[in-house]
Amino acid sequence: MKFLDQAKVYVKAGAGGAGSVSFHRAKFIEFGGPDGGDGGRGGDVVIECVDGLNTLIDYRYQQHFKAKIGMHGMGRNRAGARGADVVLKVPAGTQVFDEDGETLIADITTVGQRFVLLTGGNGGFGNAHFKSATNQSPRYANPGQPAKEAWVMLRLKLIADAGLIGMPNAGKSTFLAATTSAKPKIADYPFTTLHPGLGVVRARAREFVLADIPGLIEGAHDGVGLGDRFLGHVERCRVLLHLVDGTCDHAGKAYKMVRKEIEAYGHGLADKPEIVALAKVDALDPETRKEQMARLKRAAKRTPLALSATSGEGVEQALVALLAVIDEARAAEPKPAAPDDDVPMETGWRP
Repeated sequence: MKFLDQAKVYVKAGAGGAGSVSFHRAKFIEFGGPDGGDGGRGGDVVIECVDGLNTLIDYRYQQHFKAKIGMHGMGRNRAGARGADVVLKVPAGTQVFDEDGETLIADITTVGQRFVLLTGGNGGFGNAHFKSATNQSPRYANPGQPAKEAWVMLRLKLIADAGLIGMPNAGKSTFLAATTSAKPKIADYPFTTLHPGLGVVRARAREFVLADIPGLIEGAHDGVGLGDRFLGHVERCRVLLHLVDGTCDHAGKAYKMVRKEIEAYGHGLADKPEIVALAKVDALDPETRKEQMARLKRAAKRTPLALSATSGEGVEQALVALLAVIDEARAAEPKPAAPDDDVPMETGWRP
């Protein structure tokens, strides 16, 4: 399955059904009076978060979604049926933006969450609704409300507790494969990772989700390489593990380059807690290892971890450090509301 994290779709709610103009006709009843029923309400456009999805690939092949219109009213005071809703099923972490791609409409983060994106039009009143003492036989009815329509952007941002960042070939995918059951592509050339990946880490009888994204190179915020759009998938992470390739020419310069791209990206990513590690230390001789550690320490202004996902050196230490930050962040988060609490919920959006 291809990984698709952005899609543009057209949505349209159902128009309301028209009211009916009708008069009761029956034998031996001289003045039956108006009996036109009301039109039915149009269907809504609903965004629903479901389990088992991790991509927006479904919206590559279908971009138009229309709810059913309400049925028209009928004689004998029969109201029209309500139009069926159209439900867009999305994975957790999906954000819904206006057509401009900047105005956030909804943030879908938990399985089972539903958001009414567009509400269907109300049905029109039948002529029975307009009967009065001065107008015993009204010969008019209301039309249904017109349908609302809009283009919206769906953007997926993976939900993970920790994220891996660094340059291409910094050992991110190797670390993900060594600590989780994920099987990312690993090779000795840049940009092996083309799509974000997730894995569940089990350490010290605990679990947390780890995200791996494609590497960053200089100028990524201007679209060089794969660009920096994939940084959106680590925006929700509580902590970042910054891996610096120990076999590169200068570990300190490599660290500063990645930090520069993160700061250029914005969205608060540069302010997230960060753990710095020198990767691939098993491929370094003692003198080079000491020199690279010193360079990275001066650049990061903290003591980095020495890490090798191949030999296992420093892996446990890195996981413990990640868990400590994750636990601290979880403890600081507000407690979820109880199921019986009266929590107001937004039920619509006006384009």
